[in-house]
Amino acid sequence: MKLPGISLTPLIIAICCGFLTPFDSSVVNIILPYIASDFSLNAVALTWINSIYLLAAAAFLVPFGRIGDIYGRKKILTGGIALFTLASIGTIIAGSTEALIFSRAILGIGASMIFGTAMAILTSTTHPSKRGQALGIYTTSVYLGLSAGPFLGGILTKTFGWRSVFFVNIPIGILILSLIFLFLKGEWADAAGEEFDKKGSLLYGCSLTAIMIGFSELPQLIGFIALGVGTIVFIVFIWHELREQYPLISISIFKENRVFACSNFAALINYGSTFAITFFLSLYLQYIRGFDSQEAGFILVTQPIVQAAFSSYAGSLSDTIEPAKISSLGMGIIVIGLITLSFLSPDTPIFLLMLILAVLGFGFALFSSPNTNAVMSSVEKRYYGIASGTLGTMRLLGQMFSMGIAMMIIAVIIGKVEITLEVSDKLMSAMSTGFVIFSVMCAIGILFSMVRGDIRPE
Repeated sequence: MKLPGISLTPLIIAICCGFLTPFDSSVVNIILPYIASDFSLNAVALTWINSIYLLAAAAFLVPFGRIGDIYGRKKILTGGIALFTLASIGTIIAGSTEALIFSRAILGIGASMIFGTAMAILTSTTHPSKRGQALGIYTTSVYLGLSAGPFLGGILTKTFGWRSVFFVNIPIGILILSLIFLFLKGEWADAAGEEFDKKGSLLYGCSLTAIMIGFSELPQLIGFIALGVGTIVFIVFIWHELREQYPLISISIFKENRVFACSNFAALINYGSTFAITFFLSLYLQYIRGFDSQEAGFILVTQPIVQAAFSSYAGSLSDTIEPAKISSLGMGIIVIGLITLSFLSPDTPIFLLMLILAVLGFGFALFSSPNTNAVMSSVEKRYYGIASGTLGTMRLLGQMFSMGIAMMIIAVIIGKVEITLEVSDKLMSAMSTGFVIFSVMCAIGILFSMVRGDIRPE
């Protein structure tokens, strides 16, 4: 069954996957104060609940994307959904901090198997002239997941406790598995017969892990050492990839395709400068303003609702207007929103905060779908798996570094103590510092978005 130029089954599966993983990521921000209370976590340890998920997802996304290219994307997608569903059960029953962090890491690995494959399958089954529309619909589902996270998570947490939010993953996971087994035909193994780069995968994962540990330990000496080691290992990884016959990441695509390279770097910087917004604002609303999880969720949902409302239109618009122009405008709007957030105070009117979140949501909508369209339209069909995996990696790396920066700021300004009213002034200072840094980062990202060159879908 098809829509004009779009296969319906891959689209429905992509929509469900697009909702599932962002929901799980965004819902955690709203329940962090409750987790901190149950397990007596300090400020730095609290950031690891979200960061370990992002780290695991980022470390395994490219390897699993490559395995999918070689052995079949459907196999990897199926395994990812099954693992994600089982890990959700583990998160629900976790009885200690270690068990919870471990379950979150397994969730991240499952998410890494889902991220690139679902979008690659959708792109492979969609006509080029409708690619922006399909990706716009997919992006809308992502923002619906982001919307439902704080909204539904706040209600469930207040009514049934924070563990209840992970029950949502289970029926969605079962639904996706049913659709895959019953209706999704094909494997899409475009790199069948090629070798898997085990050494590159190991170097890549070790470098990201060392960098995130470094962020969490700053300003102590061990933090600088870990950051240095992670950076050196990443340089070795790039050196290895340039000499590998079947590399984990095709560095040559970045060297030879300016549109692809600049669009991915723009995505990296965009997510790096925005992902921690919800993390900071969730703490601000619940610790400083005194709202409960449900009330905070109602406020935070403003941003993703606006994103969802405009993403599909922005994607369709990028089928006729150069995507770089639309996404650059979106990043400019985001910069304005970030600068405004840096002036938040304990007395800022809530309606003004919601207005700022709406502005940010509109900027995100203008950036994401057109930028995704630019990436996927800049490569040949046989590179769709690499392209979607690379873009997913940029998104996750950006989110990981965003949380890493937040983690670093909290470690330096607040330290390893529990977040209470006594440290509210320090929390406000950490937020303001973070938003200033993110504003500068996003402004730099506009440059990458503007210089990528023209690419129109065929």
